[in-house]
Amino acid sequence: MSEPLVQVLFHVNGRPVSTTVPTDLPLVDFLREELGLSGTRLCCGIGVCKACTVAARRAPTSQAQPMLACSTPVALLQGQSITTVEGTGSMERPSKVQQAFLDHFAFQCGYCTPGFIMATEMLLGRLRAQPIQRDRLDAAIEEAVGQHICRCTGYARYHQAIRAVVMAEKGLVTA
Repeated sequence: MSEPLVQVLFHVNGRPVSTTVPTDLPLVDFLREELGLSGTRLCCGIGVCKACTVAARRAPTSQAQPMLACSTPVALLQGQSITTVEGTGSMERPSKVQQAFLDHFAFQCGYCTPGFIMATEMLLGRLRAQPIQRDRLDAAIEEAVGQHICRCTGYARYHQAIRAVVMAEKGLVTA
């Protein structure tokens, strides 16, 4: 007996995707196998480590929210917009976050880095919409990436890089 299929229309990194998929196909597998986007990583497979984090918008004007690509079926993405780490920058033109991570040597093996990048990008989006007081910045960083697991223990450098990129953009932090 064949698996049930569903037709889904959504966007990935600004491009429309129309596909028919099994109802239980995880987003991480679709991104890697069907779209060739290998930046989103599969690690634990149960959403604990957060290496597979992507940004999801349910509506064009909504704030991006973290989505765990390892445990989210593509079938549930109808009408949503997904941004992966490839949608934030490139080797030739890294995003501000990617450059800050490079400048601060904020990773060792790099396996968890895409999840940290995506969480940081969403933190920046929230701060652009609603700046916070400087004394709340460390707590906001911890809230954004505190559940992400880095097996190489690069947490201090990730936090330093995130703090630097937030402080470099005017208007995100108030006195």
